[in-house]
Amino acid sequence: MSDWALLADVGGTNARFALARGGRIGTPVTLATEDFADLPQALAHALHTLGARSLHAAAMCAAGPPRDGAIALTNHPWQASEAALRAATGVARPLLVNDFTALAAALPALGSQHLRALGDGVPESGAARAVIGPGTGLGVSGLLPGTHGEAIISGEGGHVDLAAASAEEDAILVRLRARFGHVSAERVLSGGGLAALFAAMQPQDATGTPLQAQAIAARAADGDAAALACVRQFCAWLGAVAGDLALTLGARGGLYVGGGIVPAWGTLFQDAVFRQRFEDKGRYREYLRAIPTYIITAPQPALIGLQRLLEQQRRT
Repeated sequence: MSDWALLADVGGTNARFALARGGRIGTPVTLATEDFADLPQALAHALHTLGARSLHAAAMCAAGPPRDGAIALTNHPWQASEAALRAATGVARPLLVNDFTALAAALPALGSQHLRALGDGVPESGAARAVIGPGTGLGVSGLLPGTHGEAIISGEGGHVDLAAASAEEDAILVRLRARFGHVSAERVLSGGGLAALFAAMQPQDATGTPLQAQAIAARAADGDAAALACVRQFCAWLGAVAGDLALTLGARGGLYVGGGIVPAWGTLFQDAVFRQRFEDKGRYREYLRAIPTYIITAPQPALIGLQRLLEQQRRT
């Protein structure tokens, strides 16, 4: 009997596919979603590239809320479904979850070599952990302790309201509301959000060509003052939203930052700014100061989480 499993992490910009066997995950195939009309086409291409295998299991995560065996991606026209995964792989009981459900599932498997600590704090054993990550969208999840193992939250916390903490942030939000109406955390804390934030912070340049996230990051790395200010504000708001999440979940086991943006920024990410806003919660400053925060540096953490979820499925 085959013991090969297909793992797939489908985001709004890229989709990653890998084969796993015996606890080992093979080299992933990364496909740009814009190159394929739909997910079945991308699945077929990925399976051909990975090599024909008789699969005994398949797990996919996608960037959107699961409903009735399907996920309509929030920031892309694709739809992922158990039916499509079943048809492509022949697996009778494929697994389909939100991408940050998979990322939360990976947390227990991440060692110190997969993490970069931001500030101080020591994780409390047996406590809840939280994960947040800007990418094409803003993913949020949590890993909660329980008497029969850990439970994972599958929510859409990236769409909570974004709050201001200063007159300057008030002014930015006014401009963003004029453009978008509702301003969620994802409206700023994502790839498109970074571009929207830069535009809102440079209203005098509204007639110019809008800068995209990669160009803003590149300018900031070169020392451009306006881009650096934008990155600083991004890090500040991410810290504030992460602090809200840690308070909501009581995440004394740690707050983890993943996604496609922050791990790729390296030293461009402003740790001190993030930590300051993470802790800046009035009477609960000391509570948050004790919570450790980390950037996830593992190259494919969602695939690790999917593999762990398949192991759990196998035991049920």
